[in-house]
Amino acid sequence: MKNSALKNAFSSLYRNEDWWAVWLGFALLGLSSAYLLLWVPKVGKWVLNPSTAISISDIPYIVAFWLFLLLVTSIPVAFMKNSLKKYLVGFPIIFALSLVSLFIASQEYINYLGLEYVLWALIIGLFISNMIELPEWLKASIRTEMFIKIGLVLLGAEILFGKLLAAGAFGLFEITVSLFAVWYFCYYLAVKLGLNKSFAAIMASATSICGVSAAIAAGGAVKGDPKEISYTVSLVLLFSIPLLVVMPFIARVTGIPDAVAGAWIGGTIDTTPAVVAAGALYSDKAMKVASIIKMSQNIMIGITAFILAVYWTLKVEGKRDEKPRPIEIWYRFPKFVLGFIIASVISSFLLIPTLGSQANAIINQTKVIRSWFFAMAFVCIGLNTNFKDFVKIGRGKPLFVFAAATFLDIVLSLISAYIFFGGVLFPSPL
Repeated sequence: MKNSALKNAFSSLYRNEDWWAVWLGFALLGLSSAYLLLWVPKVGKWVLNPSTAISISDIPYIVAFWLFLLLVTSIPVAFMKNSLKKYLVGFPIIFALSLVSLFIASQEYINYLGLEYVLWALIIGLFISNMIELPEWLKASIRTEMFIKIGLVLLGAEILFGKLLAAGAFGLFEITVSLFAVWYFCYYLAVKLGLNKSFAAIMASATSICGVSAAIAAGGAVKGDPKEISYTVSLVLLFSIPLLVVMPFIARVTGIPDAVAGAWIGGTIDTTPAVVAAGALYSDKAMKVASIIKMSQNIMIGITAFILAVYWTLKVEGKRDEKPRPIEIWYRFPKFVLGFIIASVISSFLLIPTLGSQANAIINQTKVIRSWFFAMAFVCIGLNTNFKDFVKIGRGKPLFVFAAATFLDIVLSLISAYIFFGGVLFPSPL
């Protein structure tokens, strides 16, 4: 019995998607640290002439990177015993659509408006999935969670503890106040309206923490339905766009101080690119504060995922006549979140102290690679989402719950932002 359990535990290291996200994320971080991925292409800015974004000389590097990603991502597909042949056929389409999304978002005016590549990737995927019936060979290449989990491990290297401390303890206090209130409200309302508990937990985590990343982490902790995760992710992105425009406008009209506006934006909008864009639309200081608050929320991903894994195993699925095994907590814990945390520790306490300013070049390179993985992930989310399914899921109840929780988050985040960053009760830390 013990030998069987040990064998299963060992096999999970190469058959579990979470572990593959960790291995590949660390491998890419290691290659970047050794300056072996400096050739990875980055789509440049352009105004009217698209050739300034991608020149003829860039094409060989784009093709090489496509082949590199195809090789790297095919390894876990093969080990997890999925259809490798179909994946190899469909992956070039996913990569090409991701390139298109990065290209559109690099247009200077579009970039100025804050319409990030993740939005275009989602729109492209949604357009295709709602216009035509996807062939089976393309469906086999839709690996949303694998792409986004690898991207999240790489994101961990960008979340430095020093930046979090720059906002002091006040930033954490602001996040904590909103997090618990919004999470419980969203979860309670969803369950009251008849939605299942796992779906409620996924939406609650998305609205209270940091949207897409939290939804994926929570979904892994509670073993949620992939369609519910995709639905929540789509809601996060669709809500982020109007908030990106409306919140800076309201802040400007009402004369909200820069630090307060940044804390409000960072605590409310659920996607990191949209947070940075919205903050930048207001002021440079607002952008910096918003980014710090959002990174603080990102750190809460691991804590929330662990708490959810514990609660789900011991309370939600625990039976009175059957005591849950503590090891189930480990089985449920999303391993890619562990990779996310370790990547942050490596970056904060190894790369920066030993390499100094050179570490910034490494982190900037991992950002480029992460953007490709995120672009592919959001293309896949769009391809895997059909608007007809939106109507079927909960008869519109999830949309109402998400909207109500978002409104509460807007109000509480504004109050918290004034308390901790507006000098109401304490001197502003920034």
